[in-house]
Amino acid sequence: MSARDPELARRALAGLKAYESAPRDPRRPAKAESARAGAACLRDHGGSGPPAVLVPSLINPPHILDLDEQVSLAGATARMGRRVLLLDWGRADERAQLSVAGHVEHLLLPLLDDLGEPAALVGYCLGGTMAIAAASLAPCERVVTLAAPWNFSHYPEASRVALMQMWQHAEPAAQSLSALPMEVLQAAFWSLDPERTVNKFASFGELDAASAEARRFVALEDWANEGEPLPYPAARELIEDLFGDDLPGSGKWVVGGRQVGDPLGVPLLNVLAAHDRIAPADTAPAGEAIALPSGHVGMIVGSARARLHQALGAFLDPACR
Repeated sequence: MSARDPELARRALAGLKAYESAPRDPRRPAKAESARAGAACLRDHGGSGPPAVLVPSLINPPHILDLDEQVSLAGATARMGRRVLLLDWGRADERAQLSVAGHVEHLLLPLLDDLGEPAALVGYCLGGTMAIAAASLAPCERVVTLAAPWNFSHYPEASRVALMQMWQHAEPAAQSLSALPMEVLQAAFWSLDPERTVNKFASFGELDAASAEARRFVALEDWANEGEPLPYPAARELIEDLFGDDLPGSGKWVVGGRQVGDPLGVPLLNVLAAHDRIAPADTAPAGEAIALPSGHVGMIVGSARARLHQALGAFLDPACR
């Protein structure tokens, strides 16, 4: 698009330069650990009542769920009559042998067991996929998925083909490094919606750098470009078994020696982002669903978060256990 619109390209490049030189606010300090299993831990975000465990994706840092005081999903959930624990997957080099299923079996399940009572699981993106797997294997009170894929065969065919082509080129190096670098994954995400990437930087260049909107944009972009590499076994399973063969959607995904998925046997709510290109609404698990007029990240930190918090508050209400 920008190749056909030199003015848009100019604005986008100016916005990119402004982003690179923008002031950075200090990141919110990580909360104290309440439990640990290998590289991963649960961080206590306060609140009282039955536990709710927030399960982030493996692909980006967990602090998207506690980005700042105004848009913290962890903080909002703690005001819903829940004790909130945010899962931090930890350093990639300390979990280098784990597949996606291995992260569930060897990290998430032991952390849930440590709680001593069934928790509500709230999983974002791939974290929602993993939360469903965990709920198939361990006592859980209820599950919420947020923009989480389960039926991977429902992705646009062009997206799946492009991802497999990327993996064909990147796999030898990833195997040698024992990890898939974040930069490779980020390029794959950009390719899903290149016009949005151009437009968002063009718009950012026109903001007051000191405004709250500009500062949040910088924090979000820094988050999107940070993160641990994806351990090679997890990258291989994600791309070949989930995206390639759609093991979850076809009922063939095995975690901890058991098939996971339907039926969970506990209440399940899927919150979808109607304009999501990362995890399109069509890829969501079956079951009760609420669609928000937002994109993948906007549902967490954008204006749609008010409706998200309302839906979560109703579903997680301890009085409805």
